[in-house]
Amino acid sequence: MSIIILNDQNFEQEVLKNKEPVLVDFYADWCPPCKVIAPFVEKLAQEYEGKIKVCKINVDQGRQTAMEYGINSIPNLIFFNKGEIIDKVVGAVPYEALVEKIEQYL
Repeated sequence: MSIIILNDQNFEQEVLKNKEPVLVDFYADWCPPCKVIAPFVEKLAQEYEGKIKVCKINVDQGRQTAMEYGINSIPNLIFFNKGEIIDKVVGAVPYEALVEKIEQYL
C-alpha cells in the first residue's frame, strides 16, 4: 500500500469515514525533522499494509485541516480509529517509538 496524500477536500473521506486505523503525518516540505521521519512513515506504510492506512498532509496545502486539528508543531503524527483521535506523536521520534504506538492499537 502506498501512502495516501491528503488535502482539505479528501481528509474526511479518507480519514474520518474510514473503518480501519489511520496514521496521518502532518508535515511540510521545508521542515527538517519532517524529512527525518519521512522514511519511517514510508516503512510503516509497507510493514503495516492491510492493518492501518497511512496518510500524509502538507500543512501548507491543507491549512484548514491543520488548523482544525491544532497543528502548531510538525512533524505531528495523529492516530485515528473510526474517525476519532486515539493518540499523537509530535516531533521526530525513533522508528521503534512509532511501531510501539501502532502495536498498541492493533
